[in-house]
Amino acid sequence: MDRARQHVGIQLPEGPWWDWDVIAWNAGQFRLAAGQDLTYHHGLELVFGDPAFVSCPAMFHDPVFRVPTSEELVRVARQLGENPTVLVAFEAEAGGEESVSCLIAAERFEVVHETVLRYWRDDAAPGQRFAPWVRPPV
Repeated sequence: MDRARQHVGIQLPEGPWWDWDVIAWNAGQFRLAAGQDLTYHHGLELVFGDPAFVSCPAMFHDPVFRVPTSEELVRVARQLGENPTVLVAFEAEAGGEESVSCLIAAERFEVVHETVLRYWRDDAAPGQRFAPWVRPPV
Protein backbone atom coordinates (compact mmCIF):
# COMPACT_ATOMS: atom_id res chain seq x y z
CA MET A 1 0.00 0.00 0.00
CA ASP A 2 1.44 3.39 -0.88
CA ARG A 3 1.82 6.21 1.62
CA ALA A 4 -1.06 8.27 0.25
CA ARG A 5 -3.58 5.47 0.71
CA GLN A 6 -2.64 5.08 4.37
CA HIS A 7 -3.50 8.69 5.19
CA VAL A 8 -7.24 8.16 4.88
CA GLY A 9 -10.12 7.85 7.32
CA ILE A 10 -10.71 4.49 9.00
CA GLN A 11 -13.74 2.35 8.28
CA LEU A 12 -14.66 0.38 11.41
CA PRO A 13 -16.66 -2.84 11.34
CA GLU A 14 -20.28 -2.55 12.45
CA GLY A 15 -20.61 -2.51 16.20
CA PRO A 16 -21.26 -0.46 19.28
CA TRP A 17 -17.84 1.21 19.55
CA TRP A 18 -18.68 3.96 22.06
CA ASP A 19 -16.11 3.46 24.81
CA TRP A 20 -12.37 3.45 24.00
CA ASP A 21 -9.19 3.11 26.01
CA VAL A 22 -5.48 2.50 25.58
CA ILE A 23 -4.62 -1.10 26.51
CA ALA A 24 -1.00 -1.23 25.37
CA TRP A 25 1.64 1.36 24.64
CA ASN A 26 5.31 0.62 24.18
CA ALA A 27 7.96 1.09 21.52
CA GLY A 28 6.53 -1.77 19.45
CA GLN A 29 2.83 -0.98 19.54
CA PHE A 30 0.07 1.39 20.52
CA ARG A 31 -3.22 -0.49 20.95
CA LEU A 32 -6.68 1.04 21.37
CA ALA A 33 -9.64 -1.08 22.50
CA ALA A 34 -13.32 -0.32 21.92
CA GLY A 35 -16.70 -1.68 22.92
CA GLN A 36 -20.15 -0.80 24.16
CA ASP A 37 -19.03 -1.13 27.80
CA LEU A 38 -15.39 -1.88 28.63
CA THR A 39 -16.12 -3.39 32.05
CA TYR A 40 -15.99 -7.07 31.01
CA HIS A 41 -14.74 -7.23 27.42
CA HIS A 42 -14.03 -5.32 24.25
CA GLY A 43 -14.63 -6.37 20.67
CA LEU A 44 -12.40 -4.14 18.59
CA GLU A 45 -8.74 -3.18 18.66
CA LEU A 46 -6.81 -0.69 16.55
CA VAL A 47 -3.18 -1.78 16.57
CA PHE A 48 -0.49 0.70 15.54
CA GLY A 49 2.88 -0.98 14.96
CA ASP A 50 6.01 1.00 15.82
CA PRO A 51 4.18 4.19 16.86
CA ALA A 52 6.19 7.34 16.23
CA PHE A 53 3.71 10.01 17.36
CA VAL A 54 0.65 9.74 19.61
CA SER A 55 -1.64 12.55 20.69
CA CYS A 56 -4.61 10.84 22.27
CA PRO A 57 -6.26 10.68 25.74
CA ALA A 58 -6.06 7.39 27.66
CA MET A 59 -9.87 7.07 27.61
CA PHE A 60 -12.40 8.63 25.26
CA HIS A 61 -15.84 8.16 23.71
CA ASP A 62 -17.52 8.25 20.32
CA PRO A 63 -14.53 8.97 18.07
CA VAL A 64 -15.17 10.27 14.57
CA PHE A 65 -12.34 9.14 12.30
CA ARG A 66 -11.43 11.42 9.43
CA VAL A 67 -8.77 12.04 6.84
CA PRO A 68 -5.85 13.96 8.40
CA THR A 69 -5.58 17.56 7.26
CA SER A 70 -2.57 18.74 5.29
CA GLU A 71 -1.59 20.88 8.29
CA GLU A 72 -1.61 17.81 10.56
CA LEU A 73 0.52 15.87 8.11
CA VAL A 74 3.03 18.73 7.89
CA ARG A 75 3.15 19.09 11.69
CA VAL A 76 3.82 15.38 12.26
CA ALA A 77 6.31 15.20 9.38
CA ARG A 78 8.27 18.10 10.90
CA GLN A 79 8.42 16.36 14.27
CA LEU A 80 9.43 13.01 12.75
CA GLY A 81 11.71 14.37 10.04
CA GLU A 82 9.73 12.51 7.35
CA ASN A 83 6.17 11.73 6.31
CA PRO A 84 4.67 9.00 8.48
CA THR A 85 3.74 5.72 6.82
CA VAL A 86 0.40 5.66 8.66
CA LEU A 87 -1.35 8.75 10.01
CA VAL A 88 -4.76 8.42 11.65
CA ALA A 89 -6.86 11.38 12.80
CA PHE A 90 -10.07 11.57 14.80
CA GLU A 91 -12.16 13.76 17.07
CA ALA A 92 -13.42 12.29 20.35
CA GLU A 93 -15.22 13.15 23.56
CA ALA A 94 -12.81 13.02 26.49
CA GLY A 95 -14.83 14.51 29.33
CA GLY A 96 -14.45 18.20 28.53
CA GLU A 97 -16.89 20.62 27.00
CA GLU A 98 -15.34 20.25 23.54
CA SER A 99 -14.10 17.25 21.61
CA VAL A 100 -10.34 16.70 21.30
CA SER A 101 -8.41 16.23 18.08
CA CYS A 102 -6.24 13.12 18.09
CA LEU A 103 -3.37 12.00 15.83
CA ILE A 104 -1.46 8.75 15.69
CA ALA A 105 1.50 8.11 13.37
CA ALA A 106 2.99 4.63 13.02
CA GLU A 107 4.72 2.26 10.63
CA ARG A 108 1.83 -0.24 10.47
CA PHE A 109 -1.88 -0.34 11.24
CA GLU A 110 -4.30 -3.22 11.78
CA VAL A 111 -7.94 -3.55 12.84
CA VAL A 112 -8.63 -6.62 15.03
CA HIS A 113 -12.31 -7.53 15.42
CA GLU A 114 -12.80 -10.20 18.11
CA THR A 115 -13.96 -10.49 21.71
CA VAL A 116 -11.22 -9.91 24.27
CA LEU A 117 -12.09 -10.63 27.90
CA ARG A 118 -10.98 -8.16 30.57
CA TYR A 119 -11.25 -10.62 33.48
CA TRP A 120 -10.24 -14.23 34.08
CA ARG A 121 -12.70 -17.04 33.26
CA ASP A 122 -11.82 -20.66 33.97
CA ASP A 123 -14.39 -21.79 31.41
CA ALA A 124 -13.04 -19.65 28.54
CA ALA A 125 -12.91 -21.38 25.18
CA PRO A 126 -9.51 -22.53 23.90
CA GLY A 127 -7.77 -19.65 22.14
CA GLN A 128 -9.87 -17.01 23.90
CA ARG A 129 -7.93 -13.74 24.08
CA PHE A 130 -7.62 -11.84 27.32
CA ALA A 131 -6.60 -8.22 27.92
CA PRO A 132 -2.86 -7.84 28.64
CA TRP A 133 -3.38 -7.38 32.40
CA VAL A 134 -5.52 -10.51 32.91
CA ARG A 135 -3.74 -13.41 34.62
CA PRO A 136 -5.08 -16.77 35.79
CA PRO A 137 -5.50 -17.09 39.57
CA VAL A 138 -2.55 -18.62 41.38
